[in-house]
Amino acid sequence: MSKVALVTGGSRGIGAAISKALQEAGYTVAATYAGNDDAAKAFTEETGIKTYKWSVAEYDACAAGIKQIEEELGPIAVLVNNAGITRDAMFHKMTPQQWKEVIDTNLTGLFNMTHPVWSGMRDRKFGRIINISSINGQKGQAGQANYSAAKAGDLGFTKALAQEGARAGITVNAICPGYIATEMVKAIDEKVLNERIIPQIPVGRLGEPEEIARTVVFLASDEAGFITGSTISANGGQYFT
Repeated sequence: MSKVALVTGGSRGIGAAISKALQEAGYTVAATYAGNDDAAKAFTEETGIKTYKWSVAEYDACAAGIKQIEEELGPIAVLVNNAGITRDAMFHKMTPQQWKEVIDTNLTGLFNMTHPVWSGMRDRKFGRIINISSINGQKGQAGQANYSAAKAGDLGFTKALAQEGARAGITVNAICPGYIATEMVKAIDEKVLNERIIPQIPVGRLGEPEEIARTVVFLASDEAGFITGSTISANGGQYFT
């Protein structure tokens, strides 16, 4: 019986690439989404991967959804915390609601998703938690005080939880993508993309979602059992730590 992998925000963008890559690697994959029913339906029709709708910002919804997935597919061995939102604004214009929504989804969402699977992983002496942070959680970004704070918090969460999970056979790692060729990034004005963004990337191009997905597959594998508490930067050389 194949291991079960759960990918939040797993039906679009980087999350969809991760879900597909894990499926190709032999995992039974479940993907969550928050709102786009049409995209989730199309994704399931294309891949056969089951999708489940809830907000990672709501603990009770996460606990109930995880219980349903484990009843239908089996115990979750791999959790990829990929779901995230942006509510960008310069700080002097940022509202408390914009701050709260991003923190609730991009940071508290990690707690909400990881907490319900943690005990089972400890009991089974195996688990893989992979958190998708961001280059902007490492270096910060103007207009994204909320997003940068949340994504930096994801890295602290990763390092702390890795220490708790190590003796129980659970690894916890983070990936910090740079600019990746998702619908959101490709929607940026072409002039801005070609003249302001890509020139900042030493490899001279955007990353591909599949490049992040392959990194996830490796971290999820048995072969990566000695890697925990790590942050992998996947940004084409744009920022070094």
